[in-house]
Amino acid sequence: MPKGPFLPSDFTATKFSTAADKAEFGNTFLRFIESEWASALFTKSFYNRLAMCFGHIAHYCRSQFYEEWFSSVSAQVRFLKHTLRFPCYGDPEYTFSDVERAIQREIVNRNYLARYELRLAEEHQATDLALLRQLESKYRTPVEERDQELQLAAQPVDQTPVTPVQGSLF
Repeated sequence: MPKGPFLPSDFTATKFSTAADKAEFGNTFLRFIESEWASALFTKSFYNRLAMCFGHIAHYCRSQFYEEWFSSVSAQVRFLKHTLRFPCYGDPEYTFSDVERAIQREIVNRNYLARYELRLAEEHQATDLALLRQLESKYRTPVEERDQELQLAAQPVDQTPVTPVQGSLF
């Protein structure tokens, strides 16, 4: 029994990969997202296949690939958007385009992008609120101090005339 929604019968075998290989890649991809991008699931074999899908051919180093696409919520949102925008070129007899399309459908069905965009918005809000608290503590005076400053400013000024010092010098 497969560990995910994809079955070998859903895909076309290529010269170098069986339909079962394609189904396993698709299921691993979805497990990786469900694990919230657990680095332990980003194995060398998974990286090698992913680096050849969705236009990722320019990446050569697994750790840098992981850092670029999965190290933050912002990066994860970029990854999901990139994955969904990719046009899935090629004939399934020669490429993993059929798996790519199936993964895209499943990402949409599971609403991953909206879920991660919400996480990102919450992260931004938390960062903004922390900054607001920091700035308020730095620049806003507490109510008690403000009342004391108003009292000092409101005290009457002595109205007795003062003789200028310069006048006595001549």
